[in-house]
Amino acid sequence: MKKIIIPGLIAGVTLLILSYAILYATINFFPKLVEEYYNPIFWPGNDRAMLFFAHPFVLSFALAWFWERFKSLFKGAMLLRGIEMGLVYGLVATLPSMWITFSAISVSLTMVLSWLLYGIAQATIAGLIFAKMNP
Repeated sequence: MKKIIIPGLIAGVTLLILSYAILYATINFFPKLVEEYYNPIFWPGNDRAMLFFAHPFVLSFALAWFWERFKSLFKGAMLLRGIEMGLVYGLVATLPSMWITFSAISVSLTMVLSWLLYGIAQATIAGLIFAKMNP
């Protein structure tokens, strides 16, 4: 259990910091993309807004469990294992989610691709943390 909780917490904090860094980078480098977020569809209301900040922890604990269960399938050095986990997560979970999101909601392809890359980056960083802490 300690192999999931501690790495999950560390990955959660890291992903939360990463999300803020990417938010500021996106605002500064991709202002047109940020304008799409002014659509009311992206504001759930004050009662659910805090759930956004829990997402890195929900994701990191799910990925920590996944890592513990399937880490023996990821071969090679730590860096390679973390990247492979990010790509596997991107292919199995993020890509299908983004496919259905793009087909069902009026968002741009650029926005959906940014979410896909962000999801892969999150899983890769979490995978690197897990490969280091729980080889």
